[in-house]
Amino acid sequence: MPPTLLLGYYYFRVPNSPPLLRLLLFFIIGAISGFCALSLEWIFETVFNWLVDSQHQGCLVTRRCTFGLVGVALRQLVEIGPIEEGCKLIGVVVPTFYLQRRYRLLPATIFLFTIAVALGFTAQENWIYLFHGTASILDRSIGTPVHAMFSAPWGYALGIYISSRIRLHRHRKLVPWAWLNSVICHALVNVLSSAWRYSPPLRYLSYGLFPLLLWMFWRLEQLLRRVQGKPPITLISGYTPQHRYWQRGLVLFALILGGNAIFGLFLLARQLSPLRFSQIFDTEIMWFIVKQVSLNLFFGILAWVIYHYLRHSARRRYF
Repeated sequence: MPPTLLLGYYYFRVPNSPPLLRLLLFFIIGAISGFCALSLEWIFETVFNWLVDSQHQGCLVTRRCTFGLVGVALRQLVEIGPIEEGCKLIGVVVPTFYLQRRYRLLPATIFLFTIAVALGFTAQENWIYLFHGTASILDRSIGTPVHAMFSAPWGYALGIYISSRIRLHRHRKLVPWAWLNSVICHALVNVLSSAWRYSPPLRYLSYGLFPLLLWMFWRLEQLLRRVQGKPPITLISGYTPQHRYWQRGLVLFALILGGNAIFGLFLLARQLSPLRFSQIFDTEIMWFIVKQVSLNLFFGILAWVIYHYLRHSARRRYF
């Protein structure tokens, strides 16, 4: 349900959207691409484990490296990121080139196709996690827009390339670089989300997860504005290098505050989820909820104030 609701949200936001049934078709293609990615990952894991067992039988060092954080990062960069982003890319490219023979496709249309495929991929992934009981409904609901945020760069590049009347070399060259950017962001998010399982100081890397997700959501919204022909929202508007560095520092600070405010509310919801409804109204638990919500709201509002200050400064300067 959450992926289809989010798809409807973007469908109504974009003027001259393609027919909803066509978007649902891309949504189904995204789910199929998810099953294809899962099969390819299973084959990759089987072959890799066979090679490791045959060449390093009994080697404890190799096994520790395989399951350490470095091993997780390599696995995400070499296996998970390329396979999943590659399957989603194929799920967009193949039907898009078929439709292009009959219709004149706009960049916003191709970008919506990308979002639909990514959300279909998310729906399939949610079903797998929930069916095997390896993640909660809360975790999967919060992670609903993540695959769309991963695929936004190459969806934008693909939209610019396919819809342009004159396909320049720089447009074609932009697609693989944007895809590589998506693979790196995909791997980085998965590594940061798994860092909490390790002991300090590696565990502290998890505090960078939600600021990164918040920045990726901002990038998705900026790219959506670009494919609609709208000017991007400007936050860095200083004339001098010192002023621009100061504003970049404020942007980073706002991302850290806002991202970890969302992270704090997410942890609070996870802590309260095992409790019965009647237990929540216990005095100590209620006081704990009020303190945690107030603290995270304070950080979130402070990040929002910084954001509006930067937007106001940019508007005033350009005016």
